[in-house]
Amino acid sequence: MGAELRLRISEDDADSARLAELTRYLRTELLQLDVTDVAMLPGTEPPPGSRAFGAAEISGLLVMLGQSADGLRSVVAAVTAWAGRGGGTRRTVRLELDGDALELSQASAADQERLISLFVSRHSGPGPN
Repeated sequence: MGAELRLRISEDDADSARLAELTRYLRTELLQLDVTDVAMLPGTEPPPGSRAFGAAEISGLLVMLGQSADGLRSVVAAVTAWAGRGGGTRRTVRLELDGDALELSQASAADQERLISLFVSRHSGPGPN
């Protein structure tokens, strides 16, 4: 696989310092997975058409996926679990891979699982899912 997965993180009412802290925590979790590297991305302008992100609310990571077919699935599962630990604060994570994007926010668990499965299957290549 060897692909680059970009993650953009936001949290309601979070300032830049809070987002930097959240990004570091998520990076630490992702480095424990079967990935090649996880690098910090500087804050940038909001993605086109995005309503959940503002220029001061963005922080991000660049995840270098390894050759493992399960790498993407494990990263998405870790990000989903991390976003769910917001303690009642709404967190949103936008994942971008090969021009395809998935935004995890407050969708129902069933809808979120369906979207995640579709996203992962589109980028996992041939073989059983």
